[in-house]
Amino acid sequence: MVRQFISDNVDAFNSRGGIEEDLSLLDSLLSEQMFRLSFWKVATEELNYRRFFNINGLISLRMEDERVFNSTHVFLMNLVKERKIEGLRIDHIDGLYDPTGYLKRLREKMGDVYVAVEKILDFDEEMPALWAVQGSTGYDFLNYVNGVFCDERKGREFNRLYYSFTGIKASYDAMLYEKKKLIIEKDMTGDVDNLAHLLKRISARNRYGNDMTLYGLKKAIIEILAYFPVYRTYINESTFEETDRRYISQAVKKARDANPALVYELSFLELFLLLEFGDSVTEEDRREWVHFVMRFQQLTGPLMAKGFEDTMLYFYGRLLSLNDVGGSPDRFGVPVEEFHAFNIKRCGTQPHTMNATATHDTKRGEDARARINVLSEIPAQWESAIKRWSRLNRRKKKAVRGMAVPDKNDEYFLYQTMIGAMPFRDDEHEHFRSRLKEYIIKAVREAKVHTAWLKPDTDYEENYISFIERILNPSEENAFLKDFRTFQGMIAFYGIFNSLSQTLLKITCPGLPDFYQGTEFWDFSFVDPDNRRPVDFPLRAWLLNEMKGREGDALLKLIEELLATREDGRIKLYLISRALGARSEKRNVFEKGEYLPLQVEGKHKDSIIAFAWRYRPEWSVTVAPRFLTGVVKDKEYPLGRRVWDDTHIIMPQGSPAEWSDALGGTVVEGREDLAVGDVLNHFPTALLLGKND
Repeated sequence: MVRQFISDNVDAFNSRGGIEEDLSLLDSLLSEQMFRLSFWKVATEELNYRRFFNINGLISLRMEDERVFNSTHVFLMNLVKERKIEGLRIDHIDGLYDPTGYLKRLREKMGDVYVAVEKILDFDEEMPALWAVQGSTGYDFLNYVNGVFCDERKGREFNRLYYSFTGIKASYDAMLYEKKKLIIEKDMTGDVDNLAHLLKRISARNRYGNDMTLYGLKKAIIEILAYFPVYRTYINESTFEETDRRYISQAVKKARDANPALVYELSFLELFLLLEFGDSVTEEDRREWVHFVMRFQQLTGPLMAKGFEDTMLYFYGRLLSLNDVGGSPDRFGVPVEEFHAFNIKRCGTQPHTMNATATHDTKRGEDARARINVLSEIPAQWESAIKRWSRLNRRKKKAVRGMAVPDKNDEYFLYQTMIGAMPFRDDEHEHFRSRLKEYIIKAVREAKVHTAWLKPDTDYEENYISFIERILNPSEENAFLKDFRTFQGMIAFYGIFNSLSQTLLKITCPGLPDFYQGTEFWDFSFVDPDNRRPVDFPLRAWLLNEMKGREGDALLKLIEELLATREDGRIKLYLISRALGARSEKRNVFEKGEYLPLQVEGKHKDSIIAFAWRYRPEWSVTVAPRFLTGVVKDKEYPLGRRVWDDTHIIMPQGSPAEWSDALGGTVVEGREDLAVGDVLNHFPTALLLGKND
């Protein structure tokens, strides 16, 4: 009887009788709930909760509420209390209402546990001083160490060839502004509308703001968001740093210059964001002002992530190695002096921060970036190659609505992508083509020019994929593929040495080296999900043990073999093992020592990065080559005095007279200077260890 009663009611609510009017019963029931069922696109314009980026189903928690914090962190707190974990990696810190307050509460609950936060820092931006953390998850290091392998002297040539090839007319800043505006209009209208209503409610009680229209306030908010120069500021009830003021003023000035008709609204909004209350504001109004600013700050981070990381980085392609999380693609390279200054600053402020070169969110594998950076050294050869390839592939394109597919910007993007990601082994090329096609669909949808996730243009996508299939067809008639493989093979050769130098810098620079899964071998992955493929850890463990068993008296023979078989990635695994072993053995030197940039002189002085660590009698010296296209020919090892000529490293006073190379296994002499040809005689990088008598 009960079962029948329930079944009858379910049928009644579901209108099983087929009468449309009977749905009113179900509609009435749903309208009484604490939520509103609606078509998913409604959330673009109407939203009364905070979500994870633009994913409607992932509703963000109010972590600023102590009850929520305690409930969601009890498991972590128990793990720390039981000493089962020693550190925490906090992702998406900028999405919180009050990151500073969150970290303060976290430290109070967790004690002295190691904490690193995923904070995306601009090149000139610093971690907020009040954050009680050991450092970041390493994107700042990633972009500095990547930039030092990009030849900053060739930036103008790359500008000219990129704009000439693609036909793009807009500046980088103008493109970034448009991409952020696009995200606001497509995905964040509801969020902006909530902010505008909040501001309108507060301003209605202000003598200067009560005439502001909701439309005008909304437009002003959008313009400041689109021009905001960093991920976010960190103003709260008790904190307002000068850097926060500078970023806000910078955004308002740009918005005001571009929108003179909004000058009244923008000036008023600037007062709000800078918390310039005036004498007549009540305590309640002050609290609401601060609340508005903190809600505004919560929106700038997701907007930068979606507008810059997930849109601009897939569109602007001058040099794709610079297109990564926290990077500045408009900034062409990092001078070595600036790299040293960055390291020195980290020694003093965050010596235990993380050094990353790959994470689950990086846009391409660390060794793909190292390859693409080689292009920065040879702009003339690169320009000649892409023009030649474009001519060879012109007939492989098909037209969609009068436009050749892919367009020139997507074609330029594709060639760089292939240079960075093409595998060494021929038997992997078929799998590579499959992965490449999946990645390209994601890339063009993220770029949001010809197609998008919510409204895919299948004609453009299918013709782009067909183009890839045709240019990668391994037939004898495919002149492009033969030419491309020759050029790409040359880039890949030099890229190996960039990769080894990058890895050594990660291990020996100030901070703690972080290794993403699988990067013990060459990492030519695309963005996720490609970089989350299964990793063969047993193979890595077996090869590592096999190499360790041969390191004794036959070390030089092992190195010769690793160089000869460099394409299998074991040489990178060898460097990681040896350098980490040396770092562990000389832990005090790397963690407590003084960082000393070293001057390099001679014929190839610009192709060497060198620095020392000094701690009492113990020393270490890192020697990492770069820009090798001007040092050795293709397939020639950058080893020995014949290659490096008179290039030498000037040593500080009081340095040891004898050095043991942890990588090459040899002994090098030199107190006042070190000949690079002697240091790099057997292995293409060096980690020298020495001790004063």
